[in-house]
Amino acid sequence: MKAYINGIGAVSPQNTLGKEHFLDDVTAVEERYLQILKPDYKTYIDPKVLRRMSKIVRMSIVAARTALDEAGIAKPDAIITGTGMGCQADTEKFLNAVLDNDEALLNPTAFIQSTHNTMGAQIALMQANNHYNLTYVNRGFSFESALLDGLMLLNEGEVLNLLLGGIDEITDESWLISTKNDMYKVEPLNNLNLLNDRQTGGLSGEGANFFVLSNQKGIDTYTRISGIETFYKPKNSGIIKEKISNFLKKHELDLKDIDLVILGYNGNPLLDTVYSEIENRLFIYQPTAYFKHLSGEYDTAVSFAVWLAAKIIKTGIVPEVVQKRKYTGRAPKNVLIFNHVRNIYHSLILLQQA
Repeated sequence: MKAYINGIGAVSPQNTLGKEHFLDDVTAVEERYLQILKPDYKTYIDPKVLRRMSKIVRMSIVAARTALDEAGIAKPDAIITGTGMGCQADTEKFLNAVLDNDEALLNPTAFIQSTHNTMGAQIALMQANNHYNLTYVNRGFSFESALLDGLMLLNEGEVLNLLLGGIDEITDESWLISTKNDMYKVEPLNNLNLLNDRQTGGLSGEGANFFVLSNQKGIDTYTRISGIETFYKPKNSGIIKEKISNFLKKHELDLKDIDLVILGYNGNPLLDTVYSEIENRLFIYQPTAYFKHLSGEYDTAVSFAVWLAAKIIKTGIVPEVVQKRKYTGRAPKNVLIFNHVRNIYHSLILLQQA
């Protein structure tokens, strides 16, 4: 299965929305978690409609519209989104209202807007789009599940173009709950110093990353997604290495054919050993990169890695800020993403020059 990325849009903690910049103006922040840089929403959304939208819906619409505009498509044949936690702010608002009002006289608006498919539905409503619309909520496999569905639709000829998105948000309450089980770091830290921070847990973040996928190459195509594979709770690093080797063989590639490996280091000293083991024992000679010091960790953070890989292949540039092992050599043509969430949900995504 394969598909071409003909348009992208990313709302993230960095300046990633416009075409004119590619991580050349990254700013270090000292925070407990990373929040998106808010775009000028009024340039994308009618102000009368905007005031009724939550943050996660706003950033999804902006990222989606940017991707569609780049691809020159007004109405895609399908909208597929993935989110691990959905509309957390609206969910919290409704649950707090249940407690505050003793389960009586509740305003249903927050409940209606708290459903996980709200983002995909709002995008469709703004386009008057009644085509295929599905949201995958599968924890650490949410974006990967959405991507698999999209690839199948394209390869079976069900659609010509589709809009694919990975979205998650962070709130004070959800962050606080997650720190109780050591999922996220508690104390503020410099995000650019992420790998040297020894606190337990990763650096939490949020973002909305959208892509226009097609089975046809366009004039300004970014890259080709050539394959994806997921695996659940591998028992040891030997199994992970075997999965990666078999994945590459399936796509008729050797380790030497991979120009860059993007790894999901998130600053958790315990879980990052999974990446360091693979980096130092399998990808011994390949340049490596990481990205969660820019995006933060969340269930669909791998969608930011896809944005990063697409930009790298399109521009031929590997920004210094994402380089872990120094990049040297030709402009990258084959990029492999390896990510895991809590060492439970593991995924491989291969992107190649179109």
